[in-house]
Amino acid sequence: MHIGIIGTGYVGLVTGACFAEFGLFVTCLDKDEKKIKSLKKGKVPFYEPGLEELVQRNLKEGRLTFTTDVAEAVDSSLVIFIAVGTPPRGDGSADLKYIEDVAKEIAANLNGYKVIVTKSTVPVGTGDRIREIVSKNLKKQVHFDIVSNPEFLREGAAIEDFMRPNRVVIGVDPESSSGQQAIAIMKDLYKPLYLIETPFVITNIKTAELIKYASNSFLATKISFINEMANLCEKIGADVHMVAKGMGLDMRIGSKFLHSGPGYGGSCLPKDTKALLKIAEEQSIDLRVVDAVVRANEKQKQIMVKKIKDAMGMIKGKTIAIFGLSFKPNTDDIRDAPSLYLIENLLKGKAKIRAYDPVSMKATQRVFPEIMYCKNPYEAAKGSDALVIVTEWNQFRNLDLDRLKKLLKDPYFFDFRNIYEPQRLREKGFKYFCVGRQ
Repeated sequence: MHIGIIGTGYVGLVTGACFAEFGLFVTCLDKDEKKIKSLKKGKVPFYEPGLEELVQRNLKEGRLTFTTDVAEAVDSSLVIFIAVGTPPRGDGSADLKYIEDVAKEIAANLNGYKVIVTKSTVPVGTGDRIREIVSKNLKKQVHFDIVSNPEFLREGAAIEDFMRPNRVVIGVDPESSSGQQAIAIMKDLYKPLYLIETPFVITNIKTAELIKYASNSFLATKISFINEMANLCEKIGADVHMVAKGMGLDMRIGSKFLHSGPGYGGSCLPKDTKALLKIAEEQSIDLRVVDAVVRANEKQKQIMVKKIKDAMGMIKGKTIAIFGLSFKPNTDDIRDAPSLYLIENLLKGKAKIRAYDPVSMKATQRVFPEIMYCKNPYEAAKGSDALVIVTEWNQFRNLDLDRLKKLLKDPYFFDFRNIYEPQRLREKGFKYFCVGRQ
């Protein structure tokens, strides 16, 4: 089977490469000629473990191709995935400009029956909007089906998530005469997953669209909840690690996403929680829990800045080393990363910043060209008055503490990911501060 992927960003490229690995023939489309030229050489424009090797292997074996020609991608494909961006507007709603533009281009090139699939995270009702746009812009009368197939890919673990997903969600129009045909085609695409007994959720389009927003908002809720518990733990002398462990052993709750820290970031949770609030607002529904989650996350970032200032007193003229810039390990994505908020506010306080991250410094340099970027954590710590661990990269878990102690001008150690044991760090002579632990 041949499929087309429109958009070679994070979701589109991972989806295309993984489907090619499944044995399908995949054409990935993007308007960015420079990006397509690079992808044809097997060079991936962002960091995701294992993806470049996957792209190169399937290019070599002829199952994966890249183009800027919409007609080529549509003409050769039975299934066309829309995987373009839906960036947030100022009011939090998702901007569907790219989705709508792609729908028009698909319509202009439809030459027979196709299944048009939204892989992008889109507001509820977008499937209906795409159907309307395609129908209005058809050059000749052809039949098509609209499907919602939301992605659940974690940055840093996207290939594993695609190859061994928790579930596959397929939303179709129950009133479509060919709805069952569309379901059969989609199941055929994911045929290799039947061997590992992956659950399939077959539902209507609006429900599928909402599942994505509801899932991310619930994960964000767990993070904000444990962060608020961490703040309480600090006041009453409890240990948030043990609180999270005691909660997580309850199978109804689970241990995932119960890790306190400086707040969530990235391309999904901040954007999707705000978009869900906007969807609810348009329906005159108050999502008070989700609203509280968003506000708690913003507050958590402020609490981290206050923690530094309260401990150090005057930060004007002080040098602070930031360990980790990406919003999470194993990605170079800095969108809504807690590090950006910390750096911005420390700079406002007239502090100097020395930063290190294994893969995200080039991206951060475009935001903060004025700070010092270092080749390793020890160079960042040299002469600094404090260090702050913001992202829990594995290489930060076993730092040479004696060496760090000698390099720091003042041994302030802010461990915002709770990597180290407080007692051990204090015995080493550090002025150690973490989140929710004594």
